Amino acid sequence: MSTETLNTAKANLPVFGFLKFKDLDLLVPKGKDLMNAILELKKEKNAVILAHYYQPAEIQDIADFLGDSLQLARQAKDTNADMIAFCGVHFMAEAAKILNPAKKVVLPDTMAGCSLADGCSGEGLRKMRKEFPNAIIATYINCNAETKAESDIIVTSSNAEIIINSLPKDRPIIFAPDKNLGKYLMKKTGRDMILWDGSCIVHEAFSMERIAKQLAEHPGAKLIAHPESETAVLELAHFIGSTSALLNYVEKDDCQEFIIATEEGILHEMKKRAPEKTLIPALVFDESCNCSECFYMKRNTLEKLYLCMKYELPEIIIEEELRLKALKPIEAMLELSKTVK
Repeated sequence: MSTETLNTAKANLPVFGFLKFKDLDLLVPKGKDLMNAILELKKEKNAVILAHYYQPAEIQDIADFLGDSLQLARQAKDTNADMIAFCGVHFMAEAAKILNPAKKVVLPDTMAGCSLADGCSGEGLRKMRKEFPNAIIATYINCNAETKAESDIIVTSSNAEIIINSLPKDRPIIFAPDKNLGKYLMKKTGRDMILWDGSCIVHEAFSMERIAKQLAEHPGAKLIAHPESETAVLELAHFIGSTSALLNYVEKDDCQEFIIATEEGILHEMKKRAPEKTLIPALVFDESCNCSECFYMKRNTLEKLYLCMKYELPEIIIEEELRLKALKPIEAMLELSKTVK
């Protein structure tokens, strides 16, 4: 077997999730050479690199666009690039393909999943629709294509309140899959909703007791939290918002010290925007950890990004009938959230 054939075979391994092999260092450049190689591939293939705020710092730094789920969906829809290298989790890359099917969408690691997406199925929503036939199904974007296809409208944490408030008052709402976000929205909008029993393993890891201790130790600090966090944590928070809203709040608020209750990757961009401020990760139940980190988000690395761009694998493929069904609720979301930044 030739070296090129061997390298191609190994580059295909991410399709099956077998990403740790001993001679990975033989397949990719190192250091600045790796960064330069990725930039050269981007130019050669007319590619765009989209990255979520929870990605490793080095991926955030090399991305063409950094954003939350809503911002990334908009960028994926509007890009003129031939290839989208999506540095996030699987449902985000799927959304990019749904919105822009003519583009090749690649994901550095197909094992970059999501506990919310894994816990909610299209079949489950179909059963709920039969039980509540008059209900509108509003589904959080953290779900797979099949689940989106069974939904009436998709929401993100940035636009969920606006969208829920826009839905007809005379019809019940099924909200899936995040029960914590659902409870928060019920409180904010006054709408009673039927909640899917799902949650984010990252945001459920925060310890109310340890955070309360942090607040006592830092009396001048403000606790800011993502609405995927449990109610007990949100009740302690000075500000609750989406990933992008948390960033904007830290940047613009007069407070000089913040305790951050969301995935720790956001701190990288926060430090860039507010270098003079003190940023403290909120503590989790596991006392051996100092922050809440998404294992799935951190599966993507620069090495895997290089390999997926070089070999254009793993590629996100969605059957056209499914894509069109999933596209409808996403487009409804984008239309209703035009005013959301």
